[in-house]
Amino acid sequence: MRPTLRQMEYVVTVHQLGSFGLAAEMLHVSQPSLSNQIAAVETDLGVRLFERGRSGAQATARGLEFVTRARRILSEVAALRATMLSDLPFGGRLRLGVLPSIGPYLLPQAMKALHDDQPDLRVIVREENTLSLDEGVRNGRFDAIISTPEDHPNTFQHPLFVEPLWVAVAPNHPLADRGRVTAPDLAGQRLLTLDTGHRLARIVYGLAGASGAMVSDDYEGTSLDSIVLMAATGAGIGILPDLFARRQGVHRTEVRVMPLAMPGADRTISLMLPKDRSATLSRELAAILRGAAGGLGLQVVPLSP
Repeated sequence: MRPTLRQMEYVVTVHQLGSFGLAAEMLHVSQPSLSNQIAAVETDLGVRLFERGRSGAQATARGLEFVTRARRILSEVAALRATMLSDLPFGGRLRLGVLPSIGPYLLPQAMKALHDDQPDLRVIVREENTLSLDEGVRNGRFDAIISTPEDHPNTFQHPLFVEPLWVAVAPNHPLADRGRVTAPDLAGQRLLTLDTGHRLARIVYGLAGASGAMVSDDYEGTSLDSIVLMAATGAGIGILPDLFARRQGVHRTEVRVMPLAMPGADRTISLMLPKDRSATLSRELAAILRGAAGGLGLQVVPLSP
């Protein structure tokens, strides 16, 4: 019965490379053989997976759905094989997704501790936004992710720490000489944040509603550095997570950064895995990440019994 695992691999590779010829070369098969196998899948399923043209192969809407599901299946098969052949956690390879605002600051210490504990475990880290992390943990691209728990329902979750938020303003801003900023200080102010693919943006919208501020619709940042640069121009008040603010923002001369002291001005960061992953292994990884967070002065969430 079609499709076989090999045929799924053919379809996924053609989609990745956008070319039947390149896919055949990568998979060490002839192009006619690869084309015939994909055509057989299309005939058996009664759908067209690719539009073929001079510019290459473009997946159809049904083809994209096939690729998403096939990737998940192939990932699970690879994970099953690795697990059966290895005594190491995660089959010897941990594919970890993490928010860009967390990874550079938390992971160096955590990865050292993990390497000391599991020296033969290979860790592959990718930084992506909230939406991409959720897609990745659902389709099997990631074994685990470090993100905001509200955005990843139906996962096995280990809360790690609570991260307060800070503000960044231009040196000549009226709030620049404050030791901290409160909700009344934000009234009528324009707030700068990341695009809506990030949980931080939704938190900032909530803070704006609670304080009488407004979120700038003229600019959505793609990185925290870009938020700092826009704040430095006087375009508004940048909202920054604690790790970035203390590790990067306080050293910037073009802005002044200070804590934001108001209800809801924080975010919880958790380790999340698919529910079928081992609870024991995830607890060990969560303990290492909590230790790294504590070393950075963050408010660590206690390990649940």
